[in-house]
Amino acid sequence: MKKIRFCGEAAYFVSLTVLALAVSLIASTNFGLSMVVAPAYLLSMKLEFLTFGQSEYIVQGLLFILLCILMKKVKLAFFFSFISGLIYGVILDAWRLLPHLNPDVTVPGTLPLPLKITYFVLGMLLTGFSIALCFKSYLYPQVYDFFVMGISEKYKIPEGKLKLIFDLSCLTVSVAMSFILFGKITGIGFGTFIMAFLNGVIIGAFGKFFDKHFDFSPALKKFSKHFEID
Repeated sequence: MKKIRFCGEAAYFVSLTVLALAVSLIASTNFGLSMVVAPAYLLSMKLEFLTFGQSEYIVQGLLFILLCILMKKVKLAFFFSFISGLIYGVILDAWRLLPHLNPDVTVPGTLPLPLKITYFVLGMLLTGFSIALCFKSYLYPQVYDFFVMGISEKYKIPEGKLKLIFDLSCLTVSVAMSFILFGKITGIGFGTFIMAFLNGVIIGAFGKFFDKHFDFSPALKKFSKHFEID
């Protein structure tokens, strides 16, 4: 069967847009966010002058600095992962203007239970879809994923093992921030652990589907060579 042509550059922008929607949906349920994005969410809750998207700039910026230190080199192309974070943050704040997703209009967790369950399940599926799609593009993903990808390749650490360490580190930071900023667990809930167990399975399933049915060759082949990590 002939594969459907869908250029990697388009996959990149679609993935960021869908991921921002997924995070917005899950945040509206108050069931608990992914441990990776929880630190930025907590920061936005404590510092009300910062939006969720703006908090992402700060958290991903600090992680990017750590990445450059650990990589022991800085390539201009590396900064594209931070640009990905900026684009994602803008789209995230745009989605959160919708009434059900806007915490100033609808307090997270106050939607009817059937709707919260629907939003959470849909958000989890869209998260897996968007991350799997992003991996089909040569353009660097957000700093969170690029950190794992870059350090794994640099130090020859299995990506699955490093991803687990990274996620557990984010969970630890999130729990610590919760107690320091709010004196209780906030932003982390049963949904966090459901996603921790199922995200990998969902991402893998979408990844296999994409490999079978789509061709994500870059439209800008010469430009894509600038994004080789080594």
